[in-house]
Amino acid sequence: MIEVTIVIPNYNGEQFLDTCLSSLINNVSCKINIVVVDNGSTDKSKEIIANYPQVELISLEQNFGFCKAVNIGIRNVHTPYLLLLNNDVEIKKGFVENLLERIKKEENIFSVEPLMLQFYHRDLVDSAGTFYNLLGWAQARGKDKNYKKYLKARETFSTCGGASIYRREIFDIIGYFDENHFAYLEDVDIGYRARIYGYKNYYEPKARVYHVGSGATGSRHNSFKVRVSARNNIWLIYKNMPIFQMVINIPFLLLGIAIKGLFFAKKGLIKDYSQGIYLGLIGLKKIKKVEYKNNNLFNYLKIELALLRNLLLIVLQ
Repeated sequence: MIEVTIVIPNYNGEQFLDTCLSSLINNVSCKINIVVVDNGSTDKSKEIIANYPQVELISLEQNFGFCKAVNIGIRNVHTPYLLLLNNDVEIKKGFVENLLERIKKEENIFSVEPLMLQFYHRDLVDSAGTFYNLLGWAQARGKDKNYKKYLKARETFSTCGGASIYRREIFDIIGYFDENHFAYLEDVDIGYRARIYGYKNYYEPKARVYHVGSGATGSRHNSFKVRVSARNNIWLIYKNMPIFQMVINIPFLLLGIAIKGLFFAKKGLIKDYSQGIYLGLIGLKKIKKVEYKNNNLFNYLKIELALLRNLLLIVLQ
């Protein structure tokens, strides 16, 4: 029985695809399905995919962004688990198997993130769990640090959509990736939503990948990424926090926006960051809030404590 379908969104990823697909073919011992959802690529991506008869191609006519491509992939998945994988990763042996082992440990685990290592600096962490804090900042735990400090499995706030496994049936309960986001912070949004419903997200260091990072957009900080991330963060907060939680957290959130503004001003990207905030605010009318339910109150309290704890982690590290 095939338990896992790997869904790879792709847009003009010809320089990465061969490494990604060959690493899957050569380093996974269990049976898997592989689906590439191509976002209207104009390079040689489809020719490369054609060299792998094991891979199913879903070809879209234009670039609809990460979220819609992934959702189309998810709706075509009929296995108990699906694994989202960026096209700019190379997996290590045991990657799929170790993620499967972890997610099967508890029925209320929604997702599991592996130890993501930097492709060109393979002893350094790209992400060892995805965290979100009271300042409204998403943080890749352990970024740029030696991986040996992050060898213990643990619960994480959310998981990176670039290389994580998910329990398929839970999407039908909590909803799919928010296509308003296009890309960026959509994984934090859905991980946050899962926690509201009482599900868990985990980090499993025995599963490992090497990640180029920003393969589709070109760099860690660029105009497009800064603008879209700032916009999406406004939506993430509005969507997932009930009014009483936003009121409690607004001083911290405003402080977080101000600090980020200073950071991007130094990078010469303050115009993009400000525009993103503005687009987020004027776009709130199209964002559907997660319905508040009293029986989820305990989950909201646990989330609030996690937001505070994650802020302290930044201060103390």
